[in-house]
Amino acid sequence: MLSPASTPKPELVQAGMNCLHGLGYKTVLMPHALAHGSLYYAGTADERVADLHAAFADAEIDGIVCTRGGWGSAELLPHLDAKLIRANPKVFVGYSDHTSLHVWLAREAGLVTFYGPMAAADFARAQGFDHASWTHAMSGDSEWSLTASDGLRVLRAGVAEGTLAGGCLSILAESLGTPYAMLPASAEEPRILYLEDIGTKPYQWDRMLLHLRYAGLLEHVSGIVFGDMRQCVAAEDEALLEAAILYSLRDFAGPVAIGLRSGHVDGANLTVPLGVRVRLETGAAGNPRMDFLESAVAV
Repeated sequence: MLSPASTPKPELVQAGMNCLHGLGYKTVLMPHALAHGSLYYAGTADERVADLHAAFADAEIDGIVCTRGGWGSAELLPHLDAKLIRANPKVFVGYSDHTSLHVWLAREAGLVTFYGPMAAADFARAQGFDHASWTHAMSGDSEWSLTASDGLRVLRAGVAEGTLAGGCLSILAESLGTPYAMLPASAEEPRILYLEDIGTKPYQWDRMLLHLRYAGLLEHVSGIVFGDMRQCVAAEDEALLEAAILYSLRDFAGPVAIGLRSGHVDGANLTVPLGVRVRLETGAAGNPRMDFLESAVAV
């Protein structure tokens, strides 16, 4: 349990740890997980890097669950030891600001990571995490699906396969032009892109999707899944947001779904493995599904 970004509330971290204990896990709280550094940071960048390196290096630790997001993960990227992390692959779970770490861990260490519930943000809440997707993702299931019951709705019909990647749209967009940006997909390994955010207005979605397109990140993307937009707009503005997305993607030919409850949600947070092959089907009949085609962990 560690805090690569902002300082969490200790009582929420404890509540999240208690929930994980109830699921049968043992937890280790890293030394600076509750630290108060300058501003809103959980300690200095060096302290947060030390916690992350120590967690990866510790053979007794099988997985890393972030306490919360906030801001700060991007500060760590120039200081991370790719050799150490590649030599000690393990589960990494978080969302929001930790999108920068998901991208780095995929790009520099070749890891499958998990866009999913965090200790203080989700495990601490009653019904704050989705038990089924957590179990599928962590148990090594090679064939399971997310469907309309997980929030998926059709924006554009179609069928596509690819490697799932993505995260918080604003973090992805802000990394462009840096050495830590997501690499474009390729014809040999097409991508299904997952995008979600919080407090992002329709025109901002339009603008950032255009930014991704200009940067080449929509090339060889075969399908796109958007998250639950209720943390971005009020119900009366959802139609405008969906129209803005479709306008921005007017030249994109692949299937598009929306509403997946992973990341910034106010209900049970889904666990979504990044870096595994998936099949996205958004049929005209309105029965969307995303099938996971390979295991996310070795058991």
